[in-house]
Amino acid sequence: MEAEALKNKVVEILDNKKGGDIAVIDMGQKSSVTDFFVIATGKNTTHVKALAEELEEKLEPEGVFVKRKEGINDARWVVLDYGEVIVHIFNSDTRDFYCLEKLWK
Repeated sequence: MEAEALKNKVVEILDNKKGGDIAVIDMGQKSSVTDFFVIATGKNTTHVKALAEELEEKLEPEGVFVKRKEGINDARWVVLDYGEVIVHIFNSDTRDFYCLEKLWK
């Protein structure tokens, strides 16, 4: 799946699962590591985990597998690395603290 299509699919899945304040940062000119960051907020740790699990469950049948994931046990900040798209799912306090949008925009 191409980066643009994957980014759109990730946003759709997060939105359908009630991910909050979804933001996309185009990293194409800023980093050689990835094309897009997708950032979302979960209501609590259970919701953060559920959002991450939903992404994996919906993308795997389409042949898209997470290359690396971090933070799933703690569920304050989960990172799912799909190569061209890196997904950050935060609880609200952690998202406010790290402010990735401000850092990368």
